[in-house]
Amino acid sequence: MLGLHKRAQPLFLRAVEQRTGVPQYLFNLPASERMTGALAEAEAHCDTALAVDPTYSLAHYLRSDLRIQTTERNHIAEMEAVIAEKKLPPPSRVLLHFALAKEYEDLGLHDHTFQHVDAGCTLQRSLIGANRADSVAEIDRVIASHTKSWIASAPAGLVDPAPIFVVGLPRTGTTLVERIVASHPTMSSVGESGAFAAELARATVPGNSGADPASLGRNYMEAASLSRLPSEERFVDKTLENYLYCGLIHVALPRAKIILVQRSPMDACWAMYKAHFAGKFAFSYHQEELADHYLAYRRLAAHWKATLPAHSFLEVRYEDIVRDQEAESRRMIDFAGLPWDDEVLRFHDSKAPSATASAVQVRRPVYASSIGKWRHHADALAPLRARLSRVLPEQELS
Repeated sequence: MLGLHKRAQPLFLRAVEQRTGVPQYLFNLPASERMTGALAEAEAHCDTALAVDPTYSLAHYLRSDLRIQTTERNHIAEMEAVIAEKKLPPPSRVLLHFALAKEYEDLGLHDHTFQHVDAGCTLQRSLIGANRADSVAEIDRVIASHTKSWIASAPAGLVDPAPIFVVGLPRTGTTLVERIVASHPTMSSVGESGAFAAELARATVPGNSGADPASLGRNYMEAASLSRLPSEERFVDKTLENYLYCGLIHVALPRAKIILVQRSPMDACWAMYKAHFAGKFAFSYHQEELADHYLAYRRLAAHWKATLPAHSFLEVRYEDIVRDQEAESRRMIDFAGLPWDDEVLRFHDSKAPSATASAVQVRRPVYASSIGKWRHHADALAPLRARLSRVLPEQELS
């Protein structure tokens, strides 16, 4: 839970060795191996877990993501047989639907892909009771309150530290950006720490004296590093939802650098719709709710670009990185105030753990195959596209 995956892995292994045949222990080990890049070992341990319990959905879901499936090597028949028995509880069925969708997509069987994505989203939404009005209203409140005049009148923050925040919607390239910047020899990553929101919540509890920006910045720095980093080392924090707090981050840590990631609308929304997020991003399981939140995010991004100083805020596009990796990498490294180092072009060789949904993808060089994938499902995604077209121009949706 602390993100110390290299320390966790041998402990999980000891648990498996001492208590063989416990599916949860057998799952914890490959979950950790996935984060450290030991993908073949993770698949073998998932196989072991599923040999003990063929219905263990977490292991099915994890295993489907460990490599690109092929016609010769996939788990589709196995998972279809499990789901056809109709004995799984709803949360487990959700995982099986998303795992099957991923494997069908790898095989280019697009009709089957969408059927399972849609079934998984419909079932997940029934379990969580999403409400798009809540997330959109929160973004609009931030836009209305965190203005240039509010920033100018705020008390002084903590001046010295200069962490780098990578923010954005899930599945839009944030992990790629994080790995590029964190591959610089002078940088480290604390992953998705969640520390800023946690310290903000703690500071605003009635009776707590830590609500001033400098205290918030100091408490964040202590919580984010968790004594894992040398005190002078700069780090990257890739907590996605920090896009809500860019103004507060700038006030609390004036030297912090914020990189906000954008991705083309239809690709971004399809990538979110086909992903399962455990307990997060409730808006992503319904096409129109997803469109509304995406549009609200775009409004917020435009607000931060107009409100925050250029030396503190940089907007990058996933497609631009794919198109010219070196040029965009140089732009980000220069923005961060770092000297250029070719190591950032070899981010995929980094041995650092990654605990994000893109932990497998970032072990590969930059690739363009994810661009335009939504077009395989253009008819089925018509409600999403129609909603986006109320605001966005046609050229952005083609």
